[in-house]
Amino acid sequence: MRSALIVALLLVAGATPAAAEDKPRPNFLIIVADDLGYSDIGAFGGEIDTPNLDALATEGVRFIGFHTAPTCSPTRSMLLSGTDNHRAGLGTMAELIAPNQKGKPGHEGYLRPDTATLAELLGAGGYRTLFSGKWHLGVAPGQDPHDRGFQRSFALLQGGHNHFGVGASNDPLKGATYTEQGRRLSQVPQDFYSSDYFTTRLIDFLGEAKAAPGGAKPFFAYLAFTAPHWPLQAPREDIARYKGRYDEGFEALRGRRLKRQAELGLYDPARPAHAPVLKHGGWNQLSREQRRTAARDMEIYAAMVDRLDKNVGRVIAELKRSGDYENTVILFLADNGAEGLDIATSEMVGINKLDDGADNSFDNRGAATSYLGYGPGWAQAATAPSWLYKAYATEGGTRAVSFLTHAGGTPGSVDRSFLSVADVLPTFLELAGVPDPAGRFQGRAVQPIRGKSWVAHLRGKAPAVYGADDAYGVELFGSRAIRQGDWKITDVGDGMWKLFNIAEDPGETRDLSEEEPERLAQLKAAWDAYAKDVGVIPPQPSVYRP
Repeated sequence: MRSALIVALLLVAGATPAAAEDKPRPNFLIIVADDLGYSDIGAFGGEIDTPNLDALATEGVRFIGFHTAPTCSPTRSMLLSGTDNHRAGLGTMAELIAPNQKGKPGHEGYLRPDTATLAELLGAGGYRTLFSGKWHLGVAPGQDPHDRGFQRSFALLQGGHNHFGVGASNDPLKGATYTEQGRRLSQVPQDFYSSDYFTTRLIDFLGEAKAAPGGAKPFFAYLAFTAPHWPLQAPREDIARYKGRYDEGFEALRGRRLKRQAELGLYDPARPAHAPVLKHGGWNQLSREQRRTAARDMEIYAAMVDRLDKNVGRVIAELKRSGDYENTVILFLADNGAEGLDIATSEMVGINKLDDGADNSFDNRGAATSYLGYGPGWAQAATAPSWLYKAYATEGGTRAVSFLTHAGGTPGSVDRSFLSVADVLPTFLELAGVPDPAGRFQGRAVQPIRGKSWVAHLRGKAPAVYGADDAYGVELFGSRAIRQGDWKITDVGDGMWKLFNIAEDPGETRDLSEEEPERLAQLKAAWDAYAKDVGVIPPQPSVYRP
């Protein structure tokens, strides 16, 4: 009688006992591109050859309201912890802790031990956990990905490196550290190129997991590319394919990408786009030689994105070969807006020490011995229609390219909802059937999850993830913002709030502070509550740069 009742209940719920027992839990694959621009890939309006990413994006759901922290390690802390970066220990980057932030809670510069990572939670829930690529969440013993829940790992611990390796002890970053399973390596292979090698190691780990005893376990794999982060370096044959592609300049590229975004339904051309902020003028203000080298730098950047895409294709081919592809939820994201820093003239701490002895002659640009970035002109072609780029709490710094495949939603659709990178952890936990630790994990108190699951929204059961009254804040380097519904206040770092209606003005072009004083006051109060809650400590001295 009891068995018959259970069967009846399962049938009412729309599942048979066999289906309930036999349906495998999903695998998860997160792919992060470092400093990739919003419109760099074809599915988001770009001209770079990215067929593998485009196929994944159009098979899944493209997010045009996905937001990150303004730079890399704060975003990665939110991705893995599901909480605010100030709560996770990355209230600022380890390399840029201001004097008044040193020793203060939330500004440790590494992923705090009182966070439960997605790898730890899924590992405890029966998943195999695999990592390859850039970590940037701690370099000291006990802070390696192997110590934070990844059972197999190959990691660059710092935030950047020479993409060709050149041997870990001879890296332009004066000592890039690579580890495997937490063991520090003295060198990398002679044929090392970051995107290729990170992918190879992840594929190795996937194969090992499949062959291991109990190989039927689901996996969580995290592939964290360092491309296309500076220094811009790529194989010569890849660079050659883009020769002449960018000779018309960054304003022309920006116009073409906006037009293509409109054709794809990603941008409403009736809404204003923010004009680029160019301290040294536009393309026509550059000398002939400056234009020549700037075009070459963009060719190198495009080659890096092209190579990244080919490596994504290698992973997808492996998942299809192993029969895991259809049951793997794949999330792709960039960790922030495009990098607009001009590293040739920057006064940022450490930059001028990184390029000692670099050969940036025209013919050597992009080689292992060169050291360069591509600057704010190209970056703002990639972040358009948004305002500014990486390191700012503007839309250009925090709205990032992202899409999700095999997790529900209509294939090929475009989702316009506001989303946060902190939402990934609760979303994946729900899809995996792993419970929220609710503030305690494996005997230790942990930060509560602040992100919101996307599952109900993806399945059409909720119109949005965040409600009109939910306030979402962000701060880094003194640049700050808070959003509530369609409204947002933004401070680029000069201490001045500007008020925008993002639904009507996604480019943050029209400050409505004087027209909407009550709404401005409401959002400022929401900011004060957020800053107090997460422990924001603005840097002194300020790093304001526009």
